[in-house]
Amino acid sequence: MTRAMGAAMRRIHVGNALSAFGLGFTVPYLYVYVAQVRGLGAMTAGLVLAVFAVAALVVLPFAGRAIVRRGPLPVLLAALVTAALGALSLGLAGSAASVLSAAAALGAGQAVMQPALATMIVDCSTAETRSRAFAMQFFLQNLGLGVGGLIGGHLVDATSVSSFTLLFAIEAAMFLLLVVVMSTVRMPQAPRIEGAPGAGSAKGSWKQLLGNRAMVQLCVLGFVLFFACYGQFESGLAAYGVEAAGVSTSALGTALAANTAVIVVAQFVVLKFVERRRRSRVIAAVGLIWAVAWVAAGYAGLGHGSQEMAVAAFVSTYALFGLGEAMLSPTVAPLVADLAPEGMAGQYNSAFALVKQLALAVGPAVGGPMGASLPGPYVVTFLVFSLGITVLALRLGRRLTDVQDQPWLAKSRVVAQGAVSPTGQPRAHA
Repeated sequence: MTRAMGAAMRRIHVGNALSAFGLGFTVPYLYVYVAQVRGLGAMTAGLVLAVFAVAALVVLPFAGRAIVRRGPLPVLLAALVTAALGALSLGLAGSAASVLSAAAALGAGQAVMQPALATMIVDCSTAETRSRAFAMQFFLQNLGLGVGGLIGGHLVDATSVSSFTLLFAIEAAMFLLLVVVMSTVRMPQAPRIEGAPGAGSAKGSWKQLLGNRAMVQLCVLGFVLFFACYGQFESGLAAYGVEAAGVSTSALGTALAANTAVIVVAQFVVLKFVERRRRSRVIAAVGLIWAVAWVAAGYAGLGHGSQEMAVAAFVSTYALFGLGEAMLSPTVAPLVADLAPEGMAGQYNSAFALVKQLALAVGPAVGGPMGASLPGPYVVTFLVFSLGITVLALRLGRRLTDVQDQPWLAKSRVVAQGAVSPTGQPRAHA
């Protein structure tokens, strides 16, 4: 990595931390703010959360093309300004219409930030440093969200509108500060990994992306990953814990804290473990770990142990999910980048972000009612989905080239001697 790339990467990581810190101030308290503090009711609060998802689904198909044409930095700056205006407007909004329009702006800005920042990380890293860069991004995001939520919880007062206005103003200030920081970034041209299908085509399109079978398989796998884990955290799994396992809200908070703690503590230990292993097998291992997590959840809600054992099993479920997330962060995002033809990382990152948003929209809608009313089928369903992750990951591995599955081979003798074909076609399997 060159000095210019290192300087740009440091600013990008600062940007990730600041954006997550700002989001942590408001995201946990958005429902309470709309429904109770502004007195707009549960229906409007639910619509606000839906608007976030809809706004993301609307803008992400266009974000990728904009990143390809304009570059990730201008798109990121526009997204930050949009999110800042949305956050500030949300803090001042008093009617349902103004709250929903502000939420749309904030949701759209947040959604576009993800692929823009991911593309900047790709452009400022090499095949050897990309996994560590994405692991650092995930670490800082979780740390920023946790610290922001902790500080925001001490500032907020459910009886005072002005305290929430302050929170949203702080969030807007974080986004604007990030505009200043990112404006100083000078984007170098990072070298590309060899062997990606279609690497000779820079124009690309959604049609070209859909023609990349490995990317399509990764998107299907990504949907299952986000649907079966991330889409259940604060919906189905929380409802299951309260209704079936009988855990208290404080125990639920402890479980969420355990998830974050595992990510923050284990991220770089896990990174050393996964850096020299096939990406497809790492993802397959995550499916098995999450299957164990769902078994623990089943024991918590369907077993006949003491309440203390049920709580311990439920907390363990969230901790195991955190371990899997720590393994995925240096694996999946770099793989998306390495599957992208030259100049198309923005398009591929946006497509994967779109899949993520779809899963996060469908996951709570399916898991919430099941977790509350059908605890047995709920656990079995998502246990099967976790095992499906393992199957899909192993199938994806057959589609990847050696370099895509094992990026450390990019400059090794194995590659130099032709283990990867010049056309970048997947290796043969017995």
